[in-house]
Amino acid sequence: QVRLVESGGGLVQAGGSLRLSCAASGLLVSNYAMGWFRQAPGKEREFVASLMWTNRLTMYADSVKGRFTISRGNDKNMVALQMNSLKPEDTAVYYCAVGGDYRRIENFGSWGQGTQVTVSS
Repeated sequence: QVRLVESGGGLVQAGGSLRLSCAASGLLVSNYAMGWFRQAPGKEREFVASLMWTNRLTMYADSVKGRFTISRGNDKNMVALQMNSLKPEDTAVYYCAVGGDYRRIENFGSWGQGTQVTVSS
């Protein structure tokens, strides 16, 4: 059974940074793509970033390009999201997910419970 656990969220002022982590179990992440998505209050969940584990190719939403970086975590089966220059509009619950292809965001699933990121102005 696939289980994803996100951590690292919190309250930060605009312009600040946070680093999110996602620990995966029940699968070998080297065979998959990992992704981050977010959902703000009253809005649909949206794609943030994805990573193909084997070749480290990445893809980002336009709204976070140049500010966020997705990478393999320091520990095995972990993926991280470094978020810099945070803006109030980045406020959302951030979710980790697993997919087969980092470009096929519609196929991501096995969602974690999410971690809250709040950016104050």
